[in-house]
Amino acid sequence: MLIEVMKSKIHRVKITKANLNYIGSITIDAALMEAANIIEGEKVQVVNLNNGERLETYVIKGEKNSGEIAMNGPAARKAQVGDIVIIISYACMTPEEAKQFKPTIIFPDTETNKIH
Repeated sequence: MLIEVMKSKIHRVKITKANLNYIGSITIDAALMEAANIIEGEKVQVVNLNNGERLETYVIKGEKNSGEIAMNGPAARKAQVGDIVIIISYACMTPEEAKQFKPTIIFPDTETNKIH
C-alpha cells in the first residue's frame, strides 16, 4: 500500500501576477523551486490564505531570483495579485518510507518571495 505525504512546501509567498489568458498552471521562481525540491511540471496544491481557495495545478519554472509567483489560466480566478499562498507538493510512498521521510519546507520573505 502507498500513502500520499507532503514532499515539499513553500510557506507563504505573495502572488505577483494573475494571467487568465494563459494555458494554465502556476509559475514559480526557479530559486524557490530549487530550494523546495519542486520540479517543473510537478503537481502542486495551492492554498490561498486570503480567500480560502484550494486548487491543484502544475508548475512552470520562472526566472531565477525574480520572486515571481504567477497564477495562470483558470487558476488566475482563484487568486489576486498580493494574495498570500502556500504551495505544497506530495509524494506516494509506503507507510514505512513515510515514517523516515523528511519533507523540504521553505519560508521565503512574503514581501519579496526571496529566501532569507
